[in-house]
Amino acid sequence: MSILIWILFGAFVGWIASSVMRSSNGLLWDIVIGIIGSVVGGFIMTSLGQNSVRGFNLYSIVVSVLGACILIAIVRAVRR
Repeated sequence: MSILIWILFGAFVGWIASSVMRSSNGLLWDIVIGIIGSVVGGFIMTSLGQNSVRGFNLYSIVVSVLGACILIAIVRAVRR
């Protein structure tokens, strides 16, 4: 069940990040970016001494979207 929640959370976060960054590459891309973005956002917040992603709440969504937006920006920079 937790894998299904991660996929749904990743899809939601990836969709928000794709909307913010104006990136449209499909649902699978949104899921992958959302899940990896959660890890990136959690790592950044932990490095800054804050809490990382801990469940499905507003703080986790904001941290994950921030990480996913950073990840999309990095992918764009590498592609160019």
